[in-house]
Amino acid sequence: MSNSPITVETTVNAPAESVWTAWNTPDDIKQWNAASDDWHTTASEVDLREGGRFSSRMESKDGVHGFDFGGTYVAIDPGKRLHYAIDDGRHVHVDFIDNGDGSVTVRERFDAEGTHTREQQQEGWQAILDNFKRHVEAKA
Repeated sequence: MSNSPITVETTVNAPAESVWTAWNTPDDIKQWNAASDDWHTTASEVDLREGGRFSSRMESKDGVHGFDFGGTYVAIDPGKRLHYAIDDGRHVHVDFIDNGDGSVTVRERFDAEGTHTREQQQEGWQAILDNFKRHVEAKA
């Protein structure tokens, strides 16, 4: 399995400030952070500063499965870019590209892990990103 980063992206039709806020606000995160309808995020915390921590508790709606997803912010360029290290040591870079037309391209690049195939990881992260897009556009 290749260790090269995986990239997912979407374009959100909403103002840049709304996109950034929804990405970094725990109440919003709990509404969009799931790869499928049978999962949800039950808790979210964000300390949005370099060296600050974030965490989300993701659970299957039937209560059978769940896991914590957390890490530490490495670098933040407000409104434009996040770089964080997940607790398992992998790194994630998120770019928020203002397209100048009332839309923002959100591009995530993350280190692959060894448990799931690259395709599974890409599909899961893309599904979450697609939920994010729907959530932000519904609020706009």
